Amino acid sequence: MATLLRKIGLIRLHNRDTEDPKHHHNHRGGGGQQSASLRGKSGTKSGGHKQQQHPAGGAGDSSPGPGKGKGKRAPELAPRDKPPQPAAGAAGAAGAGGPRDQPAGARAGPGPAGAAAAAAGGSLVPAARQQHCTQVRSRRLMKELQDIARLSDRFISVELVDESLFDWNVKLHQVDKDSVLWQDMKETNTEFILLNLTFPDNFPFSPPFMRVLSPRLENGYVLDGGAICMELLTPRGWSSAYTVEAVMRQFAASLVKGQGRICRKAGKSKKSFSRKEAEATFKSLVKTHEKYGWVTPPVSDG
Repeated sequence: MATLLRKIGLIRLHNRDTEDPKHHHNHRGGGGQQSASLRGKSGTKSGGHKQQQHPAGGAGDSSPGPGKGKGKRAPELAPRDKPPQPAAGAAGAAGAGGPRDQPAGARAGPGPAGAAAAAAGGSLVPAARQQHCTQVRSRRLMKELQDIARLSDRFISVELVDESLFDWNVKLHQVDKDSVLWQDMKETNTEFILLNLTFPDNFPFSPPFMRVLSPRLENGYVLDGGAICMELLTPRGWSSAYTVEAVMRQFAASLVKGQGRICRKAGKSKKSFSRKEAEATFKSLVKTHEKYGWVTPPVSDG
């Protein structure tokens, strides 16, 4: 009997140990089951979310293996890896010259390297053109000097001003010996008429500026300051085929045609010509002749 009671007691104890925890679990654990079900649902949702993000990563595996560990670290590393991408894109856009990504200072103009390259490129073209013009002018004038030195009649001679190839003092030694001017030269012991020629940068495509230095002349198309009224000395009448020798021969002829004389008046004879006055006079006469035209002397005047 006692043994039976003990067995019954053990059974009761067993039932209480087995049933009571279940009862206790069921009594307080509607919430436990809900939490378990919620955990299950959340696990299902999170698993589905992981499966969408990483379809090839084995997201359905619930075992804490290496694949799952990598799956958890991937969402954490992705935000950290993303920020450098916009920065690199912005840098690339700035390097490519994108106006939206560049600051105002960068849009204002090229960088130092670009500015230096632009400055270098802008300065190469004028420098090369100027060098070419200088070479053409120098070759032409050197040939002119050689041709003048070979003249047999010693019609003119040339001296360089301050050893400059582009600034000449030309001595006109001869004019028509039947002219009054030639008689004036003999009577005043004037060996030559001295002229100055300066050659522009684009010579021989533009005429030289030519003026009389001494003696002081009257008439003969010689004006104030020693300026010379000749159409061929103007841009309109000039030709690149004209040589210095040809220009001087034309000037000698115009002196005779215009009845040029050496000034012997006491007040004017000692007054030298001025370059500034000659330039102003020449500019004025060119403007006048462009407006009214150039008068061609009649054939009877020679």
